[in-house]
Amino acid sequence: MRAFRVAYDGRPFYGFQRQPSVPTVEDAIFDALDDLGVFDRESAHRPDGYAAAGRTDAGVSALAQTVAFRCPEWCTPRALNGELPADVRAWAAAEAPAEFHATHDAERRTYVYDLYGPTLDDERVDAAAAALSGQHDFHNLTPDDAGTEREVSIRAERDGDFVALRVAAGGFPRNLVRRLASVIRCVGSGERGTAWVDDLLGPEALDGPDGVPPAPPEPLLLADVDYPGLAFDRDDRAAASTAAVFSARRRDHLVRARVAGRVADGVDAEGETSPERPDERPG
Repeated sequence: MRAFRVAYDGRPFYGFQRQPSVPTVEDAIFDALDDLGVFDRESAHRPDGYAAAGRTDAGVSALAQTVAFRCPEWCTPRALNGELPADVRAWAAAEAPAEFHATHDAERRTYVYDLYGPTLDDERVDAAAAALSGQHDFHNLTPDDAGTEREVSIRAERDGDFVALRVAAGGFPRNLVRRLASVIRCVGSGERGTAWVDDLLGPEALDGPDGVPPAPPEPLLLADVDYPGLAFDRDDRAAASTAAVFSARRRDHLVRARVAGRVADGVDAEGETSPERPDERPG
């Protein structure tokens, strides 16, 4: 059994878990393994012993998604990358016990949400993060009906115009991290007080104007999954390929952001400096 660390840009995909007729990260992995001859998609539902650490939503990215399955010794991260699309990169691997299960054996999962908030009050953000941390029933922050009691740790760090929310727990019900980000944004902006957090964590079901919609998925990253006793070895060539792909994407987005900024600034400047023109229509 071998476990792989997989990074991916989630925006082109309809989530991690495979679905009919739409591209998913899991489908890309299965296609690569099929092309490598590790398993036959037409005769098997999934690779032998296969499991993944979690199912990220559409648009959510990952640094350390973890998948495990039985495979030949030559099936390395760099071998996988030879068949994977550029959006999905394996970069490390670990030998695992025969009974290893990537979902059930994960002790802790950590997500990072980059919350855009140049005007958010850092003290209010910290207060909201502290109130949401600990053992709570998060039934008002997930569509799930079961498994809503969790012990969650949230750390907020100011990073320029962003607040990086590092959220860790043994597991997460659906949409929880994105709804936590929505709560912290509302409290940090002053739209809501910290007493609202107590209401959300209370026994009463809240919906309508008191309900919490999930924040957008694109700023969310599955940053780490902890497996006690499992040591991942970095594949240097595969890791270099991963870093190169994502560095190029960062550069491309910085260029696009700069162009968009010039347009926005130019329109604003034109509105501030242009004199009013007389009505030139014939009288």
